[in-house]
Amino acid sequence: MEPENLEVRCLVKQAIVTLSSSRDSAEITRSLQSMKQYLGGPESAAPSPKSEEFVNTHYSHFLRVLTSNLSADWLLLLPIDQEKELFDYFFLNGPPHQAYLVLLDTITATSPSLRQERCVQILEQFLREGRMAQLIWEVCLKHTLPYTASLRETLLNKISALPDHMANKLEKNNRAIFYPKDYYPLLGQEMLSVLERTCEQLKGGMDCSLSFVSQLLGKVCIQGHTDAVLQTLVPRLTVLTQTDCIWQRICWRLVENVPERWMENVVSGLVRLAAGPEVLSRLLGSIVLKNKKAEFVLTHKFLLLQYQHKNSVLQSLLGYLAGEKSRGCLLIEVLKKLLETWGNSSALRHTPIEQQLYISKAIIISLAQLTNSQVQEHKAELLSGMMTGMECHLDSNLPRVRQLGMVVAECLSARLNSGDHRLKFQYAEDDESRELQSLSTPRPLSSWKAPPQQHRDGGSQVESRQNAAEGRQNMAESRQPVQRVQDTESESELDSDDELIPYDLSIDTELQRSRAPVYINDCVEVLMTSADPERIEITLKVVENLIRKNPTASREVSVQFAKILLHLEDKFNISGFVGLRQRGLVAITVTDIIPVTQYLTSEFYAVNYSLSQRLDILDVLALAAQELSQPDSSQRTANESTFTELLRKGASDLHDPSQQWKKIIKERIENKTRRFAKGTSRPEPKAVPNRLSSVAGHFFFPLIKNYDRPQTPFDFLAEQPLMMGRLIHTLAILVYFSVNIPIAIHMGKALLDFIWAVRYHRDVYVRQGTLFAVSSVLLSVPSHLLLTEVPDELLELRFWLADVAENDPDEGCRGSALQSLLLLENFKKKLGAITE
Repeated sequence: MEPENLEVRCLVKQAIVTLSSSRDSAEITRSLQSMKQYLGGPESAAPSPKSEEFVNTHYSHFLRVLTSNLSADWLLLLPIDQEKELFDYFFLNGPPHQAYLVLLDTITATSPSLRQERCVQILEQFLREGRMAQLIWEVCLKHTLPYTASLRETLLNKISALPDHMANKLEKNNRAIFYPKDYYPLLGQEMLSVLERTCEQLKGGMDCSLSFVSQLLGKVCIQGHTDAVLQTLVPRLTVLTQTDCIWQRICWRLVENVPERWMENVVSGLVRLAAGPEVLSRLLGSIVLKNKKAEFVLTHKFLLLQYQHKNSVLQSLLGYLAGEKSRGCLLIEVLKKLLETWGNSSALRHTPIEQQLYISKAIIISLAQLTNSQVQEHKAELLSGMMTGMECHLDSNLPRVRQLGMVVAECLSARLNSGDHRLKFQYAEDDESRELQSLSTPRPLSSWKAPPQQHRDGGSQVESRQNAAEGRQNMAESRQPVQRVQDTESESELDSDDELIPYDLSIDTELQRSRAPVYINDCVEVLMTSADPERIEITLKVVENLIRKNPTASREVSVQFAKILLHLEDKFNISGFVGLRQRGLVAITVTDIIPVTQYLTSEFYAVNYSLSQRLDILDVLALAAQELSQPDSSQRTANESTFTELLRKGASDLHDPSQQWKKIIKERIENKTRRFAKGTSRPEPKAVPNRLSSVAGHFFFPLIKNYDRPQTPFDFLAEQPLMMGRLIHTLAILVYFSVNIPIAIHMGKALLDFIWAVRYHRDVYVRQGTLFAVSSVLLSVPSHLLLTEVPDELLELRFWLADVAENDPDEGCRGSALQSLLLLENFKKKLGAITE
């Protein structure tokens, strides 16, 4: 051992003995002063051999001795004005990684005490003075030493999880700087300081490693603090990389050195926070071509497995892929995968509508980024994908999905075709369709917001003054044409003919050449034989009232009349034709219930009927059942008119002067009289029988029993999911309107058996219908009857609803399943209350 090293060793040993055993203030002070000579300041360039020996061999052990002796009595031995200079100095001016580990180990190993509190104060000062940046920098400089591998791993864990360590130990006494919202932005600033020193080192011709900074960035991001760190790094790096190629190389190497297991979080955070494709290209470089994990995240996961990102993120990512020729092939592959997914009927049925909208946006943005040569080169494949996807979307039963397919097909056709070959659909434009259409135009680079600057001078005030001046100028210019318009209007008003008063045409009625029929048979004859559109329109407008006013005559031709209305076509484009015909069918159904219902339910499964006619039959049956389940409107109107007449009579008595004295006496009696209860202010509603009670079976059971007959021309399960869904919805509505009817339990059992075979149907609309049917049964059939009649079915139903609520891709199905589960839970509570 060299004499210098031996001397240092003896002095350190003597100082440790003094600090541990002595109670002499002067002696302790001299020992600490003698040890300070071996510590240079943070900017010390050439330490002496003695300092190197102390720092490399004895420094960590000496700090642990200091912390172990730390107590209230021991601190009293130090001069009050020199306490920080003699004690804190050793932690804030030596090797930062050793001081950091000693402080953190002491804090986590001790219980709440003065020692722990003092170490927390020093650690806070350690962070505020920028010692963390010095720590990271020294680790980067010593990356080639063999013993640093385990040290780097330890520091990586301790630095990235410092808020967790401090929160677990300090609990309510934790300090604000150790909170994640304060610590991780501070850590981002320290990492930025290290990158600036790296840039200076590279400009000076010296090499430096960024592997530890990359590992620390990945470790912090994987722990869920991506935004906190990158929101500090990205704005500054955006500015620095704008004109400096060395900074661009630093950013590329920073991302490339991130370990594979943490690459996704770092790349995703940069994509989300970068202000445009140009900035993203400066930050990422060609990482998508060099790293398989980054390629998977940017070209697959971001676009096909996630759908929560904003339009700006999609435009930034896809613009980055299209930014260079070397990455252009990836954009073509991405667009083909998107079109393949967009045209997959299975994916369309099993993914939520939000994800389908997200993929549609990605397709439109990708196509907008392609050059004309790329479009022409891959036109055949893109057209094939467009046609397949358009067919799948137009076959869907959901209007939103169909419109989504139309808008995307229009945008694709406009880019791929020219002239008259472009597709054009008729649909009602909304915010969603306008948003998709706007994405077909590439976003200009000038529209991306510049990153916020941390240091600004007085230029902002000058800019605000310029903006204010421009605003005043624009307002002045905008006033001039308005004034000219007002002058023109005033001149025109002077020249107008004020003496000409227009006729009041509000009470005019349209002249009609044909008279409305007054008999049911006349209506039948007109609808069967007439070719006059005006006569047919007038007849349809009065047919409902005629049927309800003449029930006896209507019953004589009820089935014939229902057949005529069902087969009646809108040949003359009559306004409101569908509603008029439907109301006539409902009126004839409620007038002669059983014959018309039998006819409609039998014709529903008959041959040579269109899809719209079968849907009309279901609508008429549901509306007729609804009307029959409600009180008779004529009786309700009579009761209301009687009550109104009584009120009017009372009001007239009050306004009669001869009755004023009676009113005064009545009020005095009312004020002096004590009543324990008062009668109702209006007459009680009169109870009337439920007209649906005796005929509910005629609506319901024929629709179910004929479903699986061999002569049925349609396979509802495979060929017509729309019809299958509407049939289930109609059956559920019939059960719902049959509440409190004795036959409701039988209808409910039959409906549960019917829907059980299609509970996992691939079409969303059918699944929604099954869940609606379950809710209808649970709401309409008394709970005690269900619990006694179908207990096993309810148990299986509960398991199925739980599975749907958790795993179904459609949000509406999940919500309906949760509501049905709540109804089942209410059944359990009612049963428990009854048994108790």
